[in-house]
Amino acid sequence: MTDPIATLDETVARASAEMHAGDGAPEASFERPPKPEFGDYSTNAALLLAPLLGEQPRIVAERLGELLLASAGAGLDRVEVAGPGFLNLFLADDWFRDAAEAINVAGVGFGSGVAEARSERTLVEFVSANPTGPVTVASGRHAAYGDSLARILEFAGHTVEREYYMNDAGGQIRLFGESIAARISGAEIPEGGYQGSYVTDLAEQLAEEGITATEGEQLARRGVELMRESIEASLGRFRVHFDTWFSERSLHESGAIEEGIEVVRAGGMTYESEGALWMRSTDLGDDKDRVIRRGDGQPTYLASDIAYHRDKLERGHERLIDVLGADHHGYIARLQAVIAALGGSVDHFEVLIMQLVQILERGERSKMSKRQGEFVRLDELLDDIGVDAARFFLLQRSHETPIDLDLELARKRSNDNPVYYVQYAHARICNIFRRAEAGAGEVDEAVEPGLRPAER
Repeated sequence: MTDPIATLDETVARASAEMHAGDGAPEASFERPPKPEFGDYSTNAALLLAPLLGEQPRIVAERLGELLLASAGAGLDRVEVAGPGFLNLFLADDWFRDAAEAINVAGVGFGSGVAEARSERTLVEFVSANPTGPVTVASGRHAAYGDSLARILEFAGHTVEREYYMNDAGGQIRLFGESIAARISGAEIPEGGYQGSYVTDLAEQLAEEGITATEGEQLARRGVELMRESIEASLGRFRVHFDTWFSERSLHESGAIEEGIEVVRAGGMTYESEGALWMRSTDLGDDKDRVIRRGDGQPTYLASDIAYHRDKLERGHERLIDVLGADHHGYIARLQAVIAALGGSVDHFEVLIMQLVQILERGERSKMSKRQGEFVRLDELLDDIGVDAARFFLLQRSHETPIDLDLELARKRSNDNPVYYVQYAHARICNIFRRAEAGAGEVDEAVEPGLRPAER
C-alpha cells in the first residue's frame, strides 16, 4: 500500500493544480494543526493560490474544499475554511483504519523514500578535524550530527556518501611532527606545539619503530597514520563510519591544486596583484577577493578547497553538504564562490556550521584545546555515559546552538534524564507490540468503533 499521508498530500496538490492550470502552481504546506478542533490536517494552499487566481483567499478555500471532497472519496469527512483562508481537513475514521493497515504493511520502511526523479546522489562531509589528536567531544558532536543527517537522507531515498577530509598537509602537520620529535629527543616543545599525554605515547611508539627525532617529515606522516586509525576506531565505536577518508596531501602530490587554480583562471575569475594570484570571489557573492597563490608561489588553503570541491563535483555528486566548525562561519560565502567558479550549482551546495560543546561537571565548564592537551576525548564520554546517551545529548539542540552537556544529568537513571525517559518509553512501546502480537485476532466487541481525539 502507498503512504497514506503522501497520498493525502498529493490529493491536495492535484486539486490545487486543477484550480491553477498554468505553470508555477505553488507548493503548499500540509501539516498537523496545533489543536484537534482545527482538524486532522491543515493546508495553506488557498492562501497561495488566491493571488494567482485574483480572488479572495476564503473564496478560493471554499472552492478548493469542494474539489477535495469530490476527489478524496470516503476518506475525507468534511473540510472547513478557517481564518484568512486556511483549509482544515477532518478525516473519516475509515481513513485512519486504512492508514493503520498501510503503516503495518510498510513496517519499519513506513515514511521512507522519495520519487525516483527527486532522489539525489549526496555527499556529506563532516568531522574533518586535523588528524593530530584523538576525537574530542566537540568533534563527536559533528560526528553525531553528520551521521544522523546522512541516515535521514538515506531513509528519504537519497544515495548518500559520508566523507572525512583529512587536513594532512601544511603547517599544522609539520608542527605535529616537530612536537613528536621534541618528545623523542627531550627538547622543548615548539611554540604552539601539540601537548598532552597522547603525543608522548605516539613518540614512544614511533621511537620503537626506529624513527628518529631528526626525521620530522616521517614522524609527521606516521603520526598522522596512527591518529587516523585512532580516530576511525573511536568513531566506529560511536556508530559513525565513513565511505571515504580523503587526504589533502593527495591533492598536493597529484597536481590537483594547480589544476584547480587553472580551471578558475581559465574561467576569467582570477587576477594578479602585489605578486599574488587572487580569485574574483566578490563577483560571486563573497565579501572580498581571496588570494589563492601567494607571492612566493605557494598555494593558500583556499586553493586546496578549490581542488577538493572540484574533485567532489567531478565524482558526480548532485548535492554537496559541508558540516564545518563554529570558527568557519566566514567560509560559507567563499566556498559558495568556489562552487560557482567551478561551474557547480550553489543551490545544490550547503554549508552547515556546528556550534561549540561545553562539558558541565558539578556546574563547572571544561575548557578544551587539542594543542594544549586540555580536552575531553569522545572515548572518555562514551566510557562515562554510553553511546546512546552521548548521541542523544549531542543532538538535542540545533547545530546552530551551543550545547552544555551536563554529565551529572546524563548519568542519572531517572525521568530527570531525557535519555532514560526515551528509553523507558521505547521499552513500553515494545511491550505493547508484544502483547498486541500475542493477542492478534482477538477483538473486544465492547470497544466503540469511533476514535477519540487523542487517537486520531
